[in-house]
Amino acid sequence: MVRTEISLFLKNVPGELGRLTTIFSEAGINIDALTIQDASAYVQELFKARGKSLQRIASAASYNSMRKDSAQFALIRLLVGDTDGAVDLLSRHDFIFDIMPVIALELDNRPGELAKIASRFGEEGININYVYGSVSSPEEKCLFVFCPEDIELAAKIFS
Repeated sequence: MVRTEISLFLKNVPGELGRLTTIFSEAGINIDALTIQDASAYVQELFKARGKSLQRIASAASYNSMRKDSAQFALIRLLVGDTDGAVDLLSRHDFIFDIMPVIALELDNRPGELAKIASRFGEEGININYVYGSVSSPEEKCLFVFCPEDIELAAKIFS
């Protein structure tokens, strides 16, 4: 199923995640999935990817400065129950964010389920840029979020 993921940058300091989640909580917006990484890893991967295509986002000299600055921020990706409401809240609170379509799938919680889905992406020639997921108990389904390079083809396959 296609869902809208929100990506945003937060200062990488104590209390910022609490501030963000409190804003959502007070508005009654549930977070269905969330992943956090320090932004320097994101910038590093972006730099490597652009380097392969010779379309670098910065020179090697300024890259070190970018990496240092980006370590002060965290990259958060999340799915919420009310995307429009979340976008409105983030805008009103001056967060820096973006939205993009992703594939969110509920999988049975047993060995091989993720392998089937990942293999299907590969069989269709769809590269997966990143994936995250979790499960709360052995009896419940897992929620996995995939960011494929070809969202339209992936949406057709996994609808």
